[in-house]
Amino acid sequence: MSNWSDSVRAMASPRTATWQALGTSAVLRLAQHGDLQQAKRCVERELAAIDRACSRFRADSDLSRLNAAGGEALEVDSVLIEALQVALRAARITEGAVDPCIGAALELAGYDRDWSLMEQRMEGGDAAPAGNAMPGDDATPGAGAPPPALLRARRRASWQAIELDRARRLVRLPPGIKLDLGATAKAWAADRAARAAFRRTGIGTLVALGGDIATAGPPPPDGWQIRVTDNHRAGIAAPGQTIAIHDGGLATSSVTVRRWIRAGAPMHHIIDPATARPARGAWRTVSVAAASCTDANIASTASILLSDRAPAWLSAQGLPARLVAHDGGVRHVGDWPAQQTQVAA
Repeated sequence: MSNWSDSVRAMASPRTATWQALGTSAVLRLAQHGDLQQAKRCVERELAAIDRACSRFRADSDLSRLNAAGGEALEVDSVLIEALQVALRAARITEGAVDPCIGAALELAGYDRDWSLMEQRMEGGDAAPAGNAMPGDDATPGAGAPPPALLRARRRASWQAIELDRARRLVRLPPGIKLDLGATAKAWAADRAARAAFRRTGIGTLVALGGDIATAGPPPPDGWQIRVTDNHRAGIAAPGQTIAIHDGGLATSSVTVRRWIRAGAPMHHIIDPATARPARGAWRTVSVAAASCTDANIASTASILLSDRAPAWLSAQGLPARLVAHDGGVRHVGDWPAQQTQVAA
């Protein structure tokens, strides 16, 4: 993911705040000196509202109540209605590659709690961080050990069967379907939070949630400087590229982070709807710039899933992108810069 958080921590700028939210690192930065605490309160309010509505890991969230409704129509908060509209749009424009109906597959794969708790469980020995091999790769689990069992969670319906009544705030899922909004909600939260802070302060704002980066308002004179790497928690010396954006958003999706072992098989959090298993494709990391962080994250996630078809698809969308193959080879699409420079969103 984009290494924004570590860079700004090192700068210790009075225009920058960092904390933990939505299971990842949150970074707020202002383009000039202003009321940072006021801006942070705006961001925190947005993130809290989206967490209450969209978290798969809170029993009291609207999403959890909807997943447990057993196919019955449920009245939900308008925040979840908007989040579902974003998720369904993502499914439409990617022809189902980015599908919110993967909640059961993620649970079966072992991603059944907030990532901070997943890390604690791994540290406690219940699971172990995975290497680069994916289920079905030519990886030997141990001398004389049987091959790992393949985990599958077949969907009985698709995103097209979700019924959503915006006027009455009613949603009905097909029986057996569980939603996960991880491919869209965090980036959408970053967009909303950046806009809210800019409206309140009148100062150009950047909000980064892990690898999802949103901006609003005028940028700094040299643009927002961002280090793009596989993992947003890596140091600034990690392999990658430094770019600058003046507006819009940037998102990075990667299969090198949020990895664990389940039933002897290595897992990660990007599920292929066609197989209900972690994606196995050509790219380990994809970064995309777009008019919004939401659109950038939809495209970066879709590119992991589209595999070899991703460069042509990104080009057709007019989106600059940086794709990193599993062997470290880098491919650029569109206006993504070859060297450290600016990229237009």
